[in-house]
Amino acid sequence: MVQIEQDILGKNDQYAGANRSWFQAQGILALNLVSSPGSGKTSLLTRSIQDLKDRYPLAVIEGDQQTSHDADRIRATGVPALQINTGKGCHLDAHMIGHAIESLPLAPRSLLFIENVGNLVCPAAFDLGEAHKVAILSVTEGEDKPLKYPDMFHAADLMLLNKIDLLPYLDFDVEQCIGYARRVNPSIQVLQVSARSGEGLEAWYAWLGERMAG
Repeated sequence: MVQIEQDILGKNDQYAGANRSWFQAQGILALNLVSSPGSGKTSLLTRSIQDLKDRYPLAVIEGDQQTSHDADRIRATGVPALQINTGKGCHLDAHMIGHAIESLPLAPRSLLFIENVGNLVCPAAFDLGEAHKVAILSVTEGEDKPLKYPDMFHAADLMLLNKIDLLPYLDFDVEQCIGYARRVNPSIQVLQVSARSGEGLEAWYAWLGERMAG
């Protein structure tokens, strides 16, 4: 079993390396958005696209087990989106992304969002060739998610704490949650945002802008 896992991840890393080299050659910033189901990932992505589409060329790769509902929501913004349905698979892999970028119109120096399947376990192990993993955690989930799923939060460079407009109605300890995230990843950056109210989004856009400039 260990050997099989090593072979699968080793092959994936080869594809991821090829993807990363292509992204770098094109000046494309690729971000792997990961979360559990119901975190508000697609709503946050849609709001971000609406606010950013006049600043950068944008494109989206959508990962879901079934349906194209999320990709349809993205396309409604006017931004190109390609749907990958994984069937019984619980994550995207680098080979899938390699095929996707062959079909998706990607301008040089564009911002590519890869919305992974809603799952805090499997996507942590699979490099897609992205520049950064961005973990999205909502305040409607438990503060201890970073401790329960440490591999994901250890792999992420940024955690977006979403739905903060609901904090007055919830028993959620923000500082404890951030403390747990930094226990498993001392270097993780944390931004508090609300896709609904727009609170904190300019800090998220500034984070993106710094990396686009780089």
